[in-house]
Amino acid sequence: MSFKIMPKAALPDWVTWLKNRYRVVGPTARQGQYVFAEIASPDELVLDYPTSVLPPKKYLLPQRETLFTFDAQSMQMKANIEWEPTVILGVHTCDMHAIRLLDKVHATGYTDQHYQAHRQHTTLVSIECLSPCMEHSFCKSMGTLTVPEDYDLHLTDLGDSYGVDVGSEKGEALLQGFTAIWDPTSEDYQRINKVMAEKWPRFSYRLNFDVTELPDLLALSNNSSLWNELGDICLGCGQCTKVCPTCYCFDVRDEVDLSLTKGERTRTWDSCQIDRFATVAGGHNFRSTRALRNRHRFMRKGKYHLEAYGLIGCVGCGRCAAACLVHITPVDTFNELYRRHKKGELLEEAKQA
Repeated sequence: MSFKIMPKAALPDWVTWLKNRYRVVGPTARQGQYVFAEIASPDELVLDYPTSVLPPKKYLLPQRETLFTFDAQSMQMKANIEWEPTVILGVHTCDMHAIRLLDKVHATGYTDQHYQAHRQHTTLVSIECLSPCMEHSFCKSMGTLTVPEDYDLHLTDLGDSYGVDVGSEKGEALLQGFTAIWDPTSEDYQRINKVMAEKWPRFSYRLNFDVTELPDLLALSNNSSLWNELGDICLGCGQCTKVCPTCYCFDVRDEVDLSLTKGERTRTWDSCQIDRFATVAGGHNFRSTRALRNRHRFMRKGKYHLEAYGLIGCVGCGRCAAACLVHITPVDTFNELYRRHKKGELLEEAKQA
């Protein structure tokens, strides 16, 4: 829609200006790591952070959320849809792609009204990643190194200022009335072109094949012995899914008060990697082994989401690799499947199944 320049010296005033109108959330330092949290002071905001422990999705899909309250005697129920006008600052491009997928998931079929309420009242201010977040990130391989088209505001660090790309009316509203910005000059355009050109060589392709080959590769690997090898070392702790920006599995519980007359239904984050997740009536567990659960996780990330929503389910953020205690990583897993495919092992295992 438009492009503006904001001097870095004006950023604290802009954050303060936003706080008078919205709940402002952004990356902050906590005990040597970075987390998305509500900003009490502009000094807390760290836009040049490597990555956050949890993705910003927690403000769209809270870790614990009350869906509705009920009266056990009258059997009356009341939906509990809460939202607060929120601006999330400093969202990396990989997390923007993750939110794009979550938007599709929660708008398909039965629309999730709770997610939609949070999403409609949230404005996303993304920032261009100019260097890899950490050793495990592989966003360039997954095609998530640039911001997707549906953004509100997008920042690019130009040294002494930020380039501010306005992508929506919601984003434009964040700048209306704030005067410490100006239209770019030809020199500003030259600077942003230079910054973007210098960015790409800093990132490397970490998959040994093109990501478009991933769905077919996974289709061939259904009977691969690699899943058993991963199952043998996996702890089944679920950490990989808890930090993932595209996971949305949940558990639902009814909680009744001590009088047994009133209660609420709550939704909490859950994990397909935990043993009890796939246990159904009669005690049957249709993914009873860690091997099956690992296969399911990687199939969802590289195949199932693409078939259902047209988008790959992994954005290459690397959080799961950093969180895994036994060093199971998407890059190593996908590359190993590709190596076995090139040697003909996947096809041979499929024939023997």
